[in-house]
Amino acid sequence: MTASAATHSSRPSLGTALITGASSGIGAMYADRLARRGYDLILVARDATRLAALAYRLTQETGVRTEVLQADLIDRSDLARVEQRLHSDASITLLLNNAGIAVTGTLLDADIDAVERMVALNVLAPTRLAAAAAKGFAARKAGTLINIASVLALLPEMFSGTYSGTKAYVLNLTRSLQQELGPMGVRVQAVMPGATRTEIWDRAGTPISHLPQDMLMDVDAMVDAALVGLDRGEAVTIPSLEAVHEWHALDDARRALGPFLSLRQPAPRYAATPNA
Repeated sequence: MTASAATHSSRPSLGTALITGASSGIGAMYADRLARRGYDLILVARDATRLAALAYRLTQETGVRTEVLQADLIDRSDLARVEQRLHSDASITLLLNNAGIAVTGTLLDADIDAVERMVALNVLAPTRLAAAAAKGFAARKAGTLINIASVLALLPEMFSGTYSGTKAYVLNLTRSLQQELGPMGVRVQAVMPGATRTEIWDRAGTPISHLPQDMLMDVDAMVDAALVGLDRGEAVTIPSLEAVHEWHALDDARRALGPFLSLRQPAPRYAATPNA
């Protein structure tokens, strides 16, 4: 389903942005902001009604071309359709891997089937979509890949370990793709929001009203900060973090461990202590 305005924006098109999880929250706000920058849009989510309303509004307000691609990315056939679009459509210049769900609670208490669905959406789907987009971007030596992770990738003790684990995967995948695709002219950014005022909390069974309000960032502020980070060429953007040197110190410390993490002999501290 495609919506188009009678007159298009006078700005040159930046190509097409394919956005997953576009029907609400972070994805919908990125759609708004990218449309205003001049991107045409392919909006992907399960809720076709919401997508159509968003597509119509953005077309009327900005003049960009908008297309609704209804898909449940947990469903392998739907995921394959979106992959195929990324493979075949050379107009796509930006992929936003945003779709995700959360499962709260401990692993002992969790609905393991719900955890499996979360892994499928938070890990498998962005991996396959990134791979599909990367092939075209690398061939054209241009393109932008944005993966929405979470600060919980760094704080597994604070929330569900399964959820934070999926976001740690997204962060690691992104850092690897930066090394792989950066030399080919492809921009790759990880965005690590803190708690953001979206529907994910209620859907996960944790009402947003139960969260400390000074921890909650409005979605427009989060997306605007993330786009500033993208414009500045940041590999990792943490919208709430002012002391960016703290992130760099953590990242440098991690890298400094590299030469010592895989050696022929165990560290001397693991030597057996002779019996007295």
